[in-house]
Amino acid sequence: MSTLASMVDLRSGGPPDLPAIAALMTAAFDPRFGEAWTQAQCMGILSLPGVWLTIARQNGADVGFALARSTYEDAELLLLATHPHARRSGVGRSLLRSVIADAADRGATRLLLEVRADNEAIALYRREQFSKIGERLEYYRGAHGRSYDAHTYFRPLPQAGST
Repeated sequence: MSTLASMVDLRSGGPPDLPAIAALMTAAFDPRFGEAWTQAQCMGILSLPGVWLTIARQNGADVGFALARSTYEDAELLLLATHPHARRSGVGRSLLRSVIADAADRGATRLLLEVRADNEAIALYRREQFSKIGERLEYYRGAHGRSYDAHTYFRPLPQAGST
């Protein structure tokens, strides 16, 4: 994989990376929002066609990951996480740009994602040309039975041979 931001190395991941992914989710996702997946959920999705995992490393440590899938013309960013101590260092942007490029290489024409309505990552998605196209009320089930709305975003993808 390529290096998309200084000092961020990206590589393909797989089932052996699930313990590291679980640790990253524990650090990155506040449990009160209900956004993290279990290792079993990650293993299940990784076994499906068109799913890929990208791991970000800085200074020899795993600091983030992106889990995505493509089906025909659509791709979906399922999870994107950056360890709190690595935020605002280019990790999330590098992972997102990698997913965009990989999805386009797989023939997708647009990339979709869902994000909690007040998640700070929305600023990154907007900078990377994502547009809000919908809302899902009470989509995330967090701690103590509280629910949180999600926003759906999309971005058209560059096609092979386009500039």
